[in-house]
Amino acid sequence: MHLNSIVSFLRNIRKLHRVLGLSICLLVIISATTGILLSYKKQAEWIQPSTQSGKSAQTEQFISIDSIHKIGIKQVIGLKNTITIDRIDIRPEKGIAKILYKDVNWEMQIDISTGKVLSQKARYSDLIERIHDGSFISESFKLGSMTYLGLGLLILTFSGLGLWYGPKVIRNKK
Repeated sequence: MHLNSIVSFLRNIRKLHRVLGLSICLLVIISATTGILLSYKKQAEWIQPSTQSGKSAQTEQFISIDSIHKIGIKQVIGLKNTITIDRIDIRPEKGIAKILYKDVNWEMQIDISTGKVLSQKARYSDLIERIHDGSFISESFKLGSMTYLGLGLLILTFSGLGLWYGPKVIRNKK
């Protein structure tokens, strides 16, 4: 390759690198910040409450899913007018059920042998995860932004390597 064409190529790569870097900067900051928070979700009680333990891990002593559902709805009526359960996470080895609610950042833990409420606390890990992957806006935004971010980071990596290696090639040509 001729020296002038290498220099011209590096100028174009530098411009691409700068424009792409600026355009994905906000997505990188959001993704990195929320990623750090998610890595500490088990250590930070305000992100995700620690898992309690029930009285028994014997499955024959567990109450029904319907009973767990009723307790989960009855206990949080004051939280919001219409509350819906997003999911019930049963942890038989701990003897508990975690109830997670839609549209509110709330978690309830119930002893699945007795039906006693062991914990009711705010849970922000799911919200942080939705911000992290962009799904808090929409599924199509998630797909578009994460594709753009991933491809952008790959291009930045390779263009950065080219910008690092290119001057060495030019020095060797001279």
